[in-house]
Parts: sequence; structure tokens; C-alpha cells
Amino acid sequence: MKKIILAKSAGFCFGVNRAIEIVYKLIDEGKSVCTLGPIIHNMQMVEELKSRGVKTINSISEAEKGSTVVIRSHGVPRSVIDEIKEKGLAYVDATCPFVSKIHKIVENDGQDNSTIIIAGDKDHPEVRGIMGHCKNHCYTFKNQEELENIFSIIPREKNNQVKVVAQTTFDIKEWEKSLKSLKNVYTKSKIFDTICNATSIRQKEANDISKSVDLMFVIGDKHSSNSFKLYNICSKNCSKTFFVETADELPMEEVLTADSIGVTAGASTPARIIKEVLDKMSEVNTSSVNENELSFEEMLEESLKSMNTNERVMGTVMGIASNGDVAVDVGRKQAGYIPNDELTYDPTLSAEDVVKVGDQVELLIMKTNDQEGTIMLSKKRVDAQKSWEELEALGESDEIFTSKVVEVVNGGVIVMLKGCRVFIPASQATLTREDDLSSLVGEEVQFRLLEVSRKGRRKRAIGSIKSVLREKRAEEKAKLLESIAVGNTYEGVVKSLTSYGAFVDIGGVYGMIHISELSWSRIKHPSEVVNVGDKVVVFIKDINEETKKISLGYKKDEDNPWYILKTQYPVDSVVKCKVVGITTFGAFANIIPGIDGLIHISQIANKRIDKPQDVLEVGQEVEAKIIAIDFDKKRVSLSMRALLPEEAPAEEVVEATETAEVAEETEVTEVAEEAAE
Repeated sequence: MKKIILAKSAGFCFGVNRAIEIVYKLIDEGKSVCTLGPIIHNMQMVEELKSRGVKTINSISEAEKGSTVVIRSHGVPRSVIDEIKEKGLAYVDATCPFVSKIHKIVENDGQDNSTIIIAGDKDHPEVRGIMGHCKNHCYTFKNQEELENIFSIIPREKNNQVKVVAQTTFDIKEWEKSLKSLKNVYTKSKIFDTICNATSIRQKEANDISKSVDLMFVIGDKHSSNSFKLYNICSKNCSKTFFVETADELPMEEVLTADSIGVTAGASTPARIIKEVLDKMSEVNTSSVNENELSFEEMLEESLKSMNTNERVMGTVMGIASNGDVAVDVGRKQAGYIPNDELTYDPTLSAEDVVKVGDQVELLIMKTNDQEGTIMLSKKRVDAQKSWEELEALGESDEIFTSKVVEVVNGGVIVMLKGCRVFIPASQATLTREDDLSSLVGEEVQFRLLEVSRKGRRKRAIGSIKSVLREKRAEEKAKLLESIAVGNTYEGVVKSLTSYGAFVDIGGVYGMIHISELSWSRIKHPSEVVNVGDKVVVFIKDINEETKKISLGYKKDEDNPWYILKTQYPVDSVVKCKVVGITTFGAFANIIPGIDGLIHISQIANKRIDKPQDVLEVGQEVEAKIIAIDFDKKRVSLSMRALLPEEAPAEEVVEATETAEVAEETEVTEVAEEAAE
């Protein structure tokens, strides 16, 4: 038999359990209850409370008149409590006593000008609450790198004013590592070890169990900080560690083959969910299946023979219950019923999709209970036996089938064919490994069978979606290549990015937009313009006839800054521009994105100046007149002096202008040549 080890500390901690009991007590008293944020990080529990009338609010302003506000176990900033009191709302503080203790520590420390350092995630509700009780400066860190940043902020000479606390669920090993650094830097700091003892026990137990098993499960909500820490701890010790929220997420293929399984759960996980996970695992709690051994389902059926089971009977559907169970008349004195999970292997189908009242169905007797006068029956097992024979016949063909993806499992997806589960590995589910498998659930896909086999009495069917997609892509590519030509425009999808460009699927054919073709402005990486998954309109820029590689164009002529300058900013236009660089002979100012103009030193002021810095500085916004544009050489000349009253004598102005023109031509050319080099 499999060895299943359940952590003794799994499930609700004291603080969470206390908060839940407070809410249930208020419900039983007939009060209208709302919780400030989810009462715990477990959506199943939140939904259960919602069904009993408990509302979740995100701010005090959402609280309805006459309702009682419950502060969750994470606690809240002092300002929130003050707001509740100001509004005259009824409230119950369900803050965990261990968290309340931290609030008192940081509040008291505020009286002696201390600086608080909090070990924890600054975005976690508990840490935000603690920060809201600090009266002076406070800083947070969740790893060694962030702690070292704090060292550079708080002077070492103030170490006697440093106080350190920790989020109650902070990682024990990270805390111990941080303490060494803290004590070396702030030798006189006051450190409060506020990690909850239950957290320490839970993390240690998870660490020990995960070292001794070949399959480990952490049960908890994906938003639960303490559950995620348990997952990190276990995954370091056991390579097959899974984070599941409910029993439905269990990778049953892994459970079947594992000899020893460890189970722990976060502080916000209800006992009910833990039990459901254990019950589902216990359904396959048998030795690993070898070629000559029965599968668990077959062993179960064999074990029920002594109870007058494993007999096939015909039954008539009499009714369908709200929970999906089906009442059946099998011509015996006992009342027959098919549990909802014994109707079909396809989880997307409801009972009404499978049977109708009056249907005649062949069933397998699973269990007879004479004391209760009932017979438990299965339809899916009879269907599976019949369907497998059909599937084996199809396994030799190259036929393409169409079916829905019913679920994502570890390593791939499941589709149903002839009532049988067909496993499609992740490598065969999509064209590229980067594609999200979860997006396939519920979608109709085309696939072919790669393998249908038996090993002893164990059966398996493996399929491929990828092989069908490749054939379709090849057909699309052939059609496209027949009509493709330079200048053609297509709508495509960005599939990948590199440092030198973006690859776009334009209908079965990939082309590349070089980074220089993405924007008229200089960019460092294609992600500044496009992202994977973006739909883009591109045109064929070039086709290499030998390699069939396609170069795509993306930027449009109308977005060319020189086109914009030509149409919107003719010579003599007055523009507002920003100084972006200063040289000995003048200043460069940005007119529009992508175009800078030169304000020669002679054009900066209406009097002689020694250097441009006497008047201008980088970042300064100025008004200037466009006095010349050379579109061939891509140069623009600007003048601030043209907008100022003339003060110098006419002879000097003429002489200065002539000198400026010569200097500008020479010096700008030198700058351009340097840039070209």
C-alpha cells in the first residue's frame, strides 16, 4: 500500500480559526456581516461564507449601514480603525493576537524615535497593517538583497535606534540568515522574533516530510503567503512537489506511480479541503501497477464481487437530482442510483448532457447496501470498457479526430475520444512549448492517435495535436508563398522577440521585422514597440529567393519625423524645443521626437557671447525659429536671435553672420563625420 504522511500542523492556525469562528458566531446571531478584505486567503472558504450572506468589502466606504465589519486576522493599519470609529460602524477586531502583539511593539517604539525594520512582503496585508501602526520611519525586506539596500539607507551609527520585527509567516531560514547580517551591521539593534510558533512548526514539519517522500503536496490558496512559503520549502527537497487548491487539481498519474506521498497545508486551508484531497488519493491507495497487476479501478471492481457486484444490469433513468446523482430502476427491490462522478469521465458534461429520464442504460453494480436498500451503479465504467475496444481499432489508422480538451494535467492535457481519456503530452499539445496549455481547456481541437496500447491490464492512449497543426501550417504556408510579393500588406501576430528584431506569423509563414524597421526613433530592444501576442500590420520588404527568408516592414512613412517636419514645420516656423546637448559652437535642441536642430552660438543671443553655456543649459525649453532645413543631409538650423530685438551694429551683425555660416558648415560637418565614424 502507498504510504501517505499528513503533517500534524496542516490546516487552520489559531488566528485563522479564531477569525472564522467570530464570523460564524455573528452569522448565528443574525447579524449582517462584511469582512474588510477576504477573511482568509482561501477562496473556497470565502465563497462558502458568501453563500451565507457574508460580503467582502475592499474599503470602509463600501460597508452598508447596520452591518458589522470584521477585521480579518491579518490586521489593518491604525488609520482604518480610526475611520471605522469616525463613521460609527459596528465592528469586531479578529486580528490574530500574535499580529496585535507586533502592532503594540512598533507603536511603543514610536515614542523613542526608533526606526522599524520589518521582515516581510511589503504588499502582504499583514505587513501593510504593521506599517500602518509605525509612528516613525519603517522599512521592509523579504530577502538578503533588499536587506542590504536598507543597510545603505540607515546609518550604522544609529544602530541603537533600530528595532526589527518579522511577519508572523516569514520564512524561518531567511529570517535566521537575515539575523546574522542585522547583528553584524546594527550591533545594538533590538530584535523581536515575532514569527508565529505555529509557522515555525509547520515549516519545519514540511521540510522534514518532503525529504522522506517521492511525491509532496502543499494544499492552499495560490494567494496565501504562508502556503507559498511551504511550497518553496518542499520543492527544494522533493522534485515532485505540487501546489494544489482542491482535490480536483491532483495529478492522479503521479499519485498512481508514487510509493510515498507527503501532504501539508497552509494556515488558511479548511480541514474539509484537506480531507477531500486525502479521500481522492485514498481511492488509488494501492501498490504501483506492474504489467501483470490489475489497475486500481479493476482491483476495486474485483474486491466488490463478494458483495454481489461487478454485475452488469440494464436500468431505466427515473430522475436526476440537483447534485447530479441519477435515480435508476434496475428491477430490484433496492433503489438504484448513479453518483454524479460515475456518470462520465468527461468533467465538462452535466448529468442532463449524459442521460435523460426514460433512457435505457447499461450499468455496472458498484456496491449493494441492503441495510439502506440502495445499489450504487456506474455508467462510465461500462462505457469505458466498450469504448476501449473501439479505440484500439482506431489506433492503427492515421485518422484525424475532433474533440474538446477537458483538463490540464501534469505534463499535458486530456481529450475524450469514444468515452476514453486520451493523454496529449505538452510537447504534442501546441506548436511551441511557450503556449499556455490552460487556454486549450474547453476548446475543440483536432488530433490523431500516436499510441493505443495495453501493458497487462493497464491501458493508455496518447495523441498529438501538434502533428495536425503542422500539416495545416504547411498547407497555409504553401498557399501563401504562391501569392506573396514584395509590397504586400498582411495582418500578423508577434510570436517571439530577439535583441535584433521581432518574428511575426503572417498566416503560416514567419517573417522578421528588424529592430531598425520597428521605429523611426532609436530603440534598444523590440519590446519597446511590440510584445509577444500583439497583432500588427506589416508589409513585405524583401524575400530571399534562396533561403525563403522574409523581411518585414512595420514603420509607416507618415510617422517619419522628417515627413512630419516637412509637412508641419516649414522654414520660418517658430517652435518650442528642449536643449539636449551643448558643444563649443552651439547647442542641439529637440524639435520633435527623432529630430534635433542646431542653434549656432551666433544664433543664441542678440549680442556676442563667449560660450553657449552662458545662456543655455541641457533640459532648458526655449523658443526658436527654423531658419534652414537640408533634407538631403538631414540637418535643421535654428535661431533664437531671430526672435530677439537686434542690439549690435549692422556691420558687426553682417560680419558675425558670415563668420557663423562658415563656422557652422565646418563644425557641423565635423560632428556629422564623427557620428558617422
